[in-house]
Amino acid sequence: MAGEAGPADKLPWVGTTIFTVMSQLAEQHGAVNLGQGYPDFPPPAALVEAVARHMRAGRNQYAPMAGLPSLRDQIARKLAVTQGVAVDPVDEITVTAGGTEAIFCAIQAAIGPGDEAVLLDPAYDSYAPSVELAGGVARFVRLTRPGFAIDWPALTAALTPRTRLVAINSPHNPSGALIPRADLDRLAGVLRPTCALVLADEVYEHLVYDGHRHCSVLAQPELRARAFAVFSFGKTFNATGWKIGYCVAPPMLTQAFRRIHQYVTFAVNAPAQHALADFLRDDAGFWQALPAFYQARRDRFAALLAGSRLRLLPSRSTYFQLVDHSGVTDLGDTEFCHEMVTRHGVAAIPLSALEHEPRGRGLLRFCFAKDDATLERAAERLRAL
Repeated sequence: MAGEAGPADKLPWVGTTIFTVMSQLAEQHGAVNLGQGYPDFPPPAALVEAVARHMRAGRNQYAPMAGLPSLRDQIARKLAVTQGVAVDPVDEITVTAGGTEAIFCAIQAAIGPGDEAVLLDPAYDSYAPSVELAGGVARFVRLTRPGFAIDWPALTAALTPRTRLVAINSPHNPSGALIPRADLDRLAGVLRPTCALVLADEVYEHLVYDGHRHCSVLAQPELRARAFAVFSFGKTFNATGWKIGYCVAPPMLTQAFRRIHQYVTFAVNAPAQHALADFLRDDAGFWQALPAFYQARRDRFAALLAGSRLRLLPSRSTYFQLVDHSGVTDLGDTEFCHEMVTRHGVAAIPLSALEHEPRGRGLLRFCFAKDDATLERAAERLRAL
């Protein structure tokens, strides 16, 4: 009807995320879900018990907006151990409703109407919509194949006087690639004459294999001075449904970040924050054991697919495995993912869903953060393709 009011659709080009679509199809068809990235292992028993203990103790009301002081203290202590950096828990750490909220708030703090953000492609699918919701413009720079490394000439060319943010992700979802310290130093040099900030998505910080190590933007002094670094307790403690993460940034950037955060979620689950503070204080061994644990999962999945017509790409981090399906079919990755889940009983994510400019047939992303029985059922079906 003419003149009738309707919603202001700010993201008309965005549909239901591929993760939701593939998980729904997996449930409808009884498929093994190796698509959406979550582990099927429980959180540590002591952590679960700590949440229940704090709930019974009555710690069920709002936590402080920036996060519990005890938890921020433990985060600072952990960063000192893992990255050798001193972070102020009062003025530089903010607890958030998962890594995705931290990413959103950082982008809203950094980007205004007409500002540009440089995003590496492929990338986690929340970056570009968050830029557009801020009124900004996303500029995409393709990572090189086959190693998914930064294309430095393309990145340099993408920087303009309007660039306000460069987003990096290491360990990288979906490829498992890592940004080495030498590349962080190079990025610092490239950004030195600019006023661009950095968003560093480091949520898979502990899932690094084969003797490699995660190099945080926080350990590169020039970048740290202009960076929002994002982390996730959900990824670290097998509790993605708890949606608790945190952002580390210099005081001035943290102030801008918190001005957004207080109107998005204000405060995060209080008993879980108390429990995480206790667990970080008492049991550092859990996260220290994660590289060996998940490397064994990765290697188990690879062994189960040996002899199949699928070709596995190197995965040095995260709990994702990219697979080339060109030996099985000429279908594109999206079409093949739909066929695989509906006819063959395994769900995956097409790489093209995480690319701004899909490259031909693309690749498939599988999540190997599953127990042996789940991986064996999936592999049996995949070997039959």
